[in-house]
Amino acid sequence: MSSRRRGTTPSTGRSDVPFLVALGVMGGFYVLLIVGMLVADVLSTTPGHLWALLKNRDIRYSIKLSLISCTITAILSVWVAVPLGYLLSRYQFRGKALLDVLLDIPIVLPPLVIGLCLLILFSTPPGRGVQQFVQVTYAIPSVIIAQFAVAAAFAVRTMRVAFDQISPRQEQVALTLGCSRSQAFWRVVLPQARQGVLTAGTVAWARAMGEFGPVLVFSGTTRGYTEVLPTTVFLELSTYSLEGAVAVSVLMVIVALVVLLIVRVYGMGSAPVGGR
Repeated sequence: MSSRRRGTTPSTGRSDVPFLVALGVMGGFYVLLIVGMLVADVLSTTPGHLWALLKNRDIRYSIKLSLISCTITAILSVWVAVPLGYLLSRYQFRGKALLDVLLDIPIVLPPLVIGLCLLILFSTPPGRGVQQFVQVTYAIPSVIIAQFAVAAAFAVRTMRVAFDQISPRQEQVALTLGCSRSQAFWRVVLPQARQGVLTAGTVAWARAMGEFGPVLVFSGTTRGYTEVLPTTVFLELSTYSLEGAVAVSVLMVIVALVVLLIVRVYGMGSAPVGGR
């Protein structure tokens, strides 16, 4: 039997069990906290509460708007993440470090600050000019913009990792065989990055689903109009409806588990999911 299977260090013959147990104990507190939160959430509601939740017209609208806005946000996030991730992965250019820092700002800024920045942006003359044609602030477009402002940053990071994992050699071979740079990208690089694209879109979708701060400030919490699932939890709590808030949170946990399962099964194992 090998030393690895016996749980011993090959050079000394000493058991690794105490070390592994110590690691498990130190890290296990956080795992137990997550499990405890999920179990407590599930046990605090019943199928009847969930069914009553789904029969509520405002809640159904919230679910519908969440699904639609998150899907649009994911598509837009991938749309910008693919070119930005490719540029950051393949090229060195002046201002790259600054661009890298700018793309991290939505990740590190407090969510409420992002919402406030968006609100101020659309209060400037250019922003008011846009709103002469399309109402943005405290309207449905603001929900998508608020979600996109944060989710796209995570999608860009995911796509950069995806392109970093693809060897430039195959792209160079395609160029020597007569392909242009764009042809090499579309025919060689992007097909290999398809799992990264799926992961980036899924991560952006999941991030948008949980976005609360920017939506609260920039879109408001109007029932039946700009209400999405995170703001539904807030509204339920503000009306002292703990059962409703718990039921919505359980629904969001189920959605999160499904999304994470998709990432784990079909996405890149080394791509970062991201979070705050």
